[in-house]
Amino acid sequence: MTRHLGLMCGAALAFAVTAFSAANEPDKGQKKEVLAGKGKAGKVLGTIERLDPRLDKLIPKDANLEILAGGFIWTEGPAWNKEGKFLVFSDIPNNVVNKWEEGKPVAKFFSPSGYTGKKPRGGKPGDEPGSNGLMWDSDGRLVLCQHGDRQVARLEKDNKTLTVLAKDYMGKRFNSPNDLVFHSNGDLYFTDPPYGLEKNWDDPARELDFCGVYRIRKGKVELMTKEMSRPNGIVLSPDEKTLYVANSDPKQAVWMSFPVKADGTLGSGKVFFDATKWVGKKKGLPDGMKVDVDGNLFATGPGGVLIFTPDGAHLGTMATGVNTSNCAFGEDGSTLFVTADHDVCRIRLTTKGKGF
Repeated sequence: MTRHLGLMCGAALAFAVTAFSAANEPDKGQKKEVLAGKGKAGKVLGTIERLDPRLDKLIPKDANLEILAGGFIWTEGPAWNKEGKFLVFSDIPNNVVNKWEEGKPVAKFFSPSGYTGKKPRGGKPGDEPGSNGLMWDSDGRLVLCQHGDRQVARLEKDNKTLTVLAKDYMGKRFNSPNDLVFHSNGDLYFTDPPYGLEKNWDDPARELDFCGVYRIRKGKVELMTKEMSRPNGIVLSPDEKTLYVANSDPKQAVWMSFPVKADGTLGSGKVFFDATKWVGKKKGLPDGMKVDVDGNLFATGPGGVLIFTPDGAHLGTMATGVNTSNCAFGEDGSTLFVTADHDVCRIRLTTKGKGF
C-alpha cells in the first residue's frame, strides 16, 4: 500500500554520525589506500535470501556475489563502459575514480574526482570529498556527482578536462550532488543531500535549506521536488514514466516513486517500499539502485541489495553483511556490479539491465 510522504530537510532531522557522513557508513578501521584492489578477489560475499519464487527467474540458484577487488575505503557509483568493456567506480574518501577491467589490476582512472582543493564560498568537504555517483553519457563521457566541489561535472574525452554542468540553484550552491540518471532525451536528473559537507546539516557553508531532486535540461537547472529529507539513489523505469528515489533517512528509510509527466516534471510522490523497521537491525540505508528490462529494481539498502518487482513486492535480498552503496549492470547486461563497503563485486543474473 502506498502513501504520500512530505519530508523537509533540516537540522531537526539530523542524527549522530561519526567518522563518515554518508547514508551507509563504512566499517571503521579501514587503512586508507590510494589504490587497492588486492587480497579478496575471488571470494564470495554474503548469501542470497530468497523470499519469493519469482526471484529464481532473476538470480540463478547457484549464483554468488563474487568479490572482484577490495581494500578501498568506501566504494560507490559503479558505471560500466560498454565501448571499453570496463567498470569505473568512486572511492569517495580517497577522492579518486578507479577502473576495473577483467584480468588487469585496478588502476586509477581520474583524480581528484570530487574535490579540486578550492573551498566553495568558504566551506570545505568532510571525510567524503570525492565523486559519488557516476554515469556515462550518450557520447561516452563520464558524468560525476562531485561532493567536495558541490557540483555535477562532465569529464571530456581527454580524461583530463572537466566541464561543469550544474553548480547552483537560483544562485545558491548545491549541498553535495550524490547520484544521477539520464533520460533518453538527454535530460539529467540528480539528487542533492548534504553528505559531502564537513558538518552535514549544520555546515556554515550550506546555502540551501532543503535537499532537492533536480533536472538539468538544455543547460538549465530545475527543481523537481524538495519533499524528501535525504534523497540519494535515483533511477528511471524502463518506460521512463516513473522516477524512483531512495531516501537515506534512518527515521524514514523509504524508496519513493514519482510519476514522470509528459514534460519531464514530476507528479506527487508515493512510498514504493518502507524499510524503516530494519534500520539498526540490518546494515545500510536506501541508497543506489538500478532497474532491469522488466522494471524490477535492484536497490541497495538495509541488508544489502534488495530486489523489488515494479509493484513493490520484495522478492529477496543479496545479503552482503556490510553497508552496501550502489550497483550497476554491465558486461553483456546480465552482470550486476555491486559496490559494498570496501569491495567491488559482481553477480551473474538471468535478467538484463535497462539499456542492454
